[in-house]
Amino acid sequence: MIDCLIVDDEPVARNIIRNYCEQLPFLRVTAECGNALDAKEVLSAQKIDLLFLDIHMPLLNGISFLNTLKNPPVVIFTTAYQEHAVTAFDLAACDYLLKPFSLERFIIAVDKADERIQQTLKPAVGSFQAILKDYFFIRSEGKAYKIFYHDCLYAEAQGNYTKIVTIDKVISTKMTFSALTDLLPAELFIRVHRSFVVNKSMISHIEGNRVFIQQNEIPIAGNYRDDFLKAIGLY
Repeated sequence: MIDCLIVDDEPVARNIIRNYCEQLPFLRVTAECGNALDAKEVLSAQKIDLLFLDIHMPLLNGISFLNTLKNPPVVIFTTAYQEHAVTAFDLAACDYLLKPFSLERFIIAVDKADERIQQTLKPAVGSFQAILKDYFFIRSEGKAYKIFYHDCLYAEAQGNYTKIVTIDKVISTKMTFSALTDLLPAELFIRVHRSFVVNKSMISHIEGNRVFIQQNEIPIAGNYRDDFLKAIGLY
């Protein structure tokens, strides 16, 4: 089940969304709110997977409200105003429904949200299995190398290749950077740049927008910085 919260100051709009949700058996509306402040209380008190959020509301509009959330659920904006679409997607909204919207359009948006929610669950399962295994194999120059996670310092994307730096060796493989990061458990590794993923336990110190691992200096990109600091407990 996907637990949903509907936030809209118009009762008629809330009713339409609730009725649409009732047509999809995997959606469960756990709460409805007429303003953002009430919604904030709901989010702090219970688990919400999917947020249907209006933009023009009293007290605090939907975009400002979303900016106040540190760990927001998946969001589908529902509004009568088209001009906020770019801002909504900049905030990583899953979809933007322009009122009045049909059931068909609603289902398309929910399918996108469902896919995003499922993607957030998959890494946790994969990471758990990876930790149990404690190692992975990499092919390079006709050989297959066994690499233990605790020996891996960091990995770097280099065009069509990926460089893996361990305690005692450097391996270049034709495996794509995204394929490699899928192998690495999120509990141990964190992306700090579009081209770098690091082993959190190997970090010696952080200085400005750089992370240091042994003698290696690795840049922290601005769009990864907040997630990185949260992952190591500094945010």
